[in-house]
Amino acid sequence: MFVIRPAILDDLPTLLKLAKMVHFINLPADKDLLSAKVGRSRRSFAGDVDDIRHREFMFVLEDRESSEVVGTCTILGCVSWEGHPHIYLKTGKRSFYSEDLQLGQTHVTLELGTDTSGPSEVGGLILAPGFRGRPERLGSLLSLVRFHFIGLNRELFAERILAEMMGPLTPDSGTLLWEYLGRRFINLSYKEADLFSSRSKEFLLSLWPKGEIYASLLPPEARALIGRVGEETEPAKRMLEKQGFKYHGHVDPFDGGPYLDARIDDIPIVKATTNVRLGGVRETGAATEGFVSHRGRGGFRATRSAYEIEGDRIVLPPATVEALGAGADATIGFTPLPDSKPKQRRARRS
Repeated sequence: MFVIRPAILDDLPTLLKLAKMVHFINLPADKDLLSAKVGRSRRSFAGDVDDIRHREFMFVLEDRESSEVVGTCTILGCVSWEGHPHIYLKTGKRSFYSEDLQLGQTHVTLELGTDTSGPSEVGGLILAPGFRGRPERLGSLLSLVRFHFIGLNRELFAERILAEMMGPLTPDSGTLLWEYLGRRFINLSYKEADLFSSRSKEFLLSLWPKGEIYASLLPPEARALIGRVGEETEPAKRMLEKQGFKYHGHVDPFDGGPYLDARIDDIPIVKATTNVRLGGVRETGAATEGFVSHRGRGGFRATRSAYEIEGDRIVLPPATVEALGAGADATIGFTPLPDSKPKQRRARRS
């Protein structure tokens, strides 16, 4: 069985290995930065962070059979405020027409934009290659359980939430869009710029030219990357779109991947999440599944599990209850999965 739990310092070596597989700003391949993120996460889970700007929840996916960490994901409480903007490239269109030639052209434009409205953000999701495509749907578990957690702790997050989708990368983990665009103004490699942006984004605001840039000046292979996602990111994008996330023409300045966003209160999993009491422990035989979690002495634990509903209580298999560390009559966080029809039973009379 696989369980989601908060990251701890002992996970750092594995987190560093996972971070080196990708180039996420929310999962930097830097031991010191990762250590600081885990520290902020531990304080956030403990309820010791009052300022939303410093809240960060870093989860790991653990294989309980081997105690191996095989994936991670993150929720940031707030990604922008006055003096610390969220930075993106806004795509637009400019049309021109010649009366003499009786023809015209429409050009895609790119312009650096900022947002200080303070949305939350989901990001930093990576699953070890050997665990992708398994019947347990571990990528889905990592991605969607974050909204289960938000539903249980709605007051800790903003009204709106972002998701940064990674654009297509070259085999050496670079991107043609940065080489043909960003590097013309900022003389850093994609990896260098991406890593430095984990510490500060001031260089983008200072060195990027003001006003619109015409994408038609770029080679076709670079232009085609704007607003696109990599092949491995496509399933995650579709999952988020099913939860109401939308693309509004904002892309990442480094790799051109799209930013998606949604109102948190409109996300189906957030709306469907509630707390129920544990009413029984037995093999249910139910085909229905949901996200279930428990917050006890061992901290937050969550997984996907079969379940049954008896009256106003939930019945879970023994392995699930053990994985969650839940005792009798425990409070269980519960989200029925989309398209799931719970098997309702009458409560047994004692």
